[in-house]
Amino acid sequence: MFAVTVTQTDPDNPLAGLTLGERPEPKVPDGWTTVSVRAAALNHHDLWTLKGVGIRQDRLPIVLGCDAAGVDEDGNEVIVHGVIGTGADETLDPKRSLLSELHDGTFAERVAVPRRNLVPKPAALSFEHAACLPTAWLTAYRMLFDKAGLEPGSTVLVQGAGGGVATAVIALGRAAGYRVWATSRSEAKRERAKELGADQVFEPGARLPERVDAVMESVGQATWDHSLKSLKPGGRIVVCGATSGPAPAADLNRVFFLQLSVVGSTMGTRDQLQRLAVFLEQTGLRPVVDRTLPLTEARDGFAALHEGDIFGKIVFTN
Repeated sequence: MFAVTVTQTDPDNPLAGLTLGERPEPKVPDGWTTVSVRAAALNHHDLWTLKGVGIRQDRLPIVLGCDAAGVDEDGNEVIVHGVIGTGADETLDPKRSLLSELHDGTFAERVAVPRRNLVPKPAALSFEHAACLPTAWLTAYRMLFDKAGLEPGSTVLVQGAGGGVATAVIALGRAAGYRVWATSRSEAKRERAKELGADQVFEPGARLPERVDAVMESVGQATWDHSLKSLKPGGRIVVCGATSGPAPAADLNRVFFLQLSVVGSTMGTRDQLQRLAVFLEQTGLRPVVDRTLPLTEARDGFAALHEGDIFGKIVFTN
């Protein structure tokens, strides 16, 4: 079958290890099944893997991709939950992994997954939109509706509008009745964020009209100081990533004096993915897709993500 794999890692030239071509059919352990992939979404996780982050060299070559929507062996349209783990909250399993870390991922014609990881795809959702949900949109859903602890009408600041998680938070927040503010270095992306539902947009580090209830943070080091200074006393930062670096100045005096909370959030549960799909079905909300490419042209999608010239998700189709 055709697949997109990582055959070597290089932090300076990640695309050097991206290989497109034939791979063996997936092996199916007991309790697992196969899904014929119709659409799969690209994530920063895939780019980090090519850089050598979070992947052991003895795992190479391995098929990339965490997200997919397709058809199972019984002909059902399904969404694949990419977290491989056990327990009521598989994200808390210390031995958890994502597809493409220990097991071949979704950038292939077929992928093997545990049966419990399949979620019914609502008929109203296209395969392309459904494929955007398991990583970026599920992460955003959990950050906003679980970890932030806010009621609708609260004000949320989203750092780095344009990325998959950030655009998802803006869209979900707007649909659920939050007041959403967003930042971006790009004027074009700030305008796109407003079209998506942001009430106000700002340049990074800009002084805000008032302090916010919570900040949704995926940028990390470059925006951390602004995130802390933007919070009301008792406010909360929900952190799901650190694309600009993981080690900012903590500013602990501000944290304890204003009684701020810093909460980590990683992915979400299978049940949350199912509720997210229903939320989109009921509201009519759909993920922003930057571009759709056949899987055979995956290199172009990786190059666009690497350059940062995207707004929303890049989706590959079979």
